[in-house]
Amino acid sequence: SILDGMPRHFPALLRAEKIQKKAAKVGFDWERQEQILDKIEEEVGELRRAMESSDDGHIDEEIGDLLFSVANLTRFRKRASAEELLAAANTKFMRRFRHVEKRLAEAGRRLEDATLDEMEALWRESKTKEQD
Repeated sequence: SILDGMPRHFPALLRAEKIQKKAAKVGFDWERQEQILDKIEEEVGELRRAMESSDDGHIDEEIGDLLFSVANLTRFRKRASAEELLAAANTKFMRRFRHVEKRLAEAGRRLEDATLDEMEALWRESKTKEQD
């Protein structure tokens, strides 16, 4: 198989991109990124149906398929890898969550005592500040 020899030690998102790249070299690829977005939406639909069934194994499988499809979009775009984009998203999440923690501390509140609505409002505040 053209997929033989794929290093198992790669992070899963990077490995997904490498697998897809090999398949693309022989023509098993999309023509436009919008087609991949359609596939992602299809996978979200399959995940929703799996969640309705409460079959944890099926839910896990569909989450994996969704991640694989998202990795395919990053590979197709030939910009940052899925690993790089996820690392950036992790950093952004941490920055925004720290804002929530800081604002609650300024108000003399413990994170554990805040409601989800309060934390969500502070999260939105953090996003607004980033856009300014």
